[in-house]
Amino acid sequence: MENVKIYKRRLAMTALSFAAIFLSVSIFYSCGANLFSTSDDVKLGQDLDKEIHNSPRDYPMLTNRPEITDYVTGIGRYILNSSPKIEYKSVFPYKFQVINDTIINAFCTPGGFVYVYTGLMKFIDNEATLAGVMAHEIAHAERRHMTQRLTSYYGVSLLMNIVLGNNPNTAAEILANLATGLGFLANSRSDEEEADNYSIKYLMTSKYYPGAIQFFFDKILDEQKKKGTVGGAFDRLLSTHPLPQDRIDNVKEQLKNNNIKPDPTKGIYYDEYQIIKSKLTR
Repeated sequence: MENVKIYKRRLAMTALSFAAIFLSVSIFYSCGANLFSTSDDVKLGQDLDKEIHNSPRDYPMLTNRPEITDYVTGIGRYILNSSPKIEYKSVFPYKFQVINDTIINAFCTPGGFVYVYTGLMKFIDNEATLAGVMAHEIAHAERRHMTQRLTSYYGVSLLMNIVLGNNPNTAAEILANLATGLGFLANSRSDEEEADNYSIKYLMTSKYYPGAIQFFFDKILDEQKKKGTVGGAFDRLLSTHPLPQDRIDNVKEQLKNNNIKPDPTKGIYYDEYQIIKSKLTR
């Protein structure tokens, strides 16, 4: 009888512990907490970069046109150097790469590994738009959105494993899930709005028009008007970077609040970009 009471007491204590963990984690995530350190971000990004390079069928790197990769890298480095608001520029290794595919998209993994598709470069019309999209991806790295999502996904199980005294190889599991279709690249609407806001902030101290990401939105909306919908080359983009109306409205509001107006004679770099686009179509 005494053993039954002890067992029930332990069971109740375990249940209370789990309930406390769930409550703590819920509060933890609502505050945007992140269980990963910045060095974890770097290591995870490096591991993912290896996986991407080991998957040439899904991610064919543009290796035979170094001038294109140098051009993209130059824009990325310029944004990093021109903005004092980029906090981890001396912590993250920041690497800018080009994927040779018709997909209209760009993405960033933890630690500042930014990938731009040639499909995106052919779709847009000027260098400022490319800078705006790249600044958006840099913001995902700087705001550490992916490892926040990983915290939300794995945090409870990690804490439970601690309570239960287990020590599984969680890093291997994370890498396996990330490598399978890069599912964790799907950003939330709040992540997208925050990255848009920081794209504008990063470019405000640059030579580029700060609201250039709006040109990208306008181009997508034009395609929707022409075709009634967009798909195909846009599928990856819209699955990882949702574009609801409130996101578009948010960018317009940010530009209005900062008194930023487009000037076709300044900060767009249309003519320079046409030279690069011509090299992509050869």
